Amino acid sequence: MLVRDMKHLNKQKISPSAVVGASQSGNVLRITSAELLAGQRELVIEHGAEEYRLRITSKGKLILTK
Repeated sequence: MLVRDMKHLNKQKISPSAVVGASQSGNVLRITSAELLAGQRELVIEHGAEEYRLRITSKGKLILTK
């Protein structure tokens, strides 16, 4: 599975590092916001017991809120 297939991760609850081994080449995993958001304007990131929202503003900026 490639990073381009990230839109399917939301349904499968698979982490991005499971898709592309970030440590394979010693580089940090890099994806575009378009790949991450998969055509949506907002997504929820679960981190431990907390939820964060990543969204695109009306001016095209990214904002992460708790």
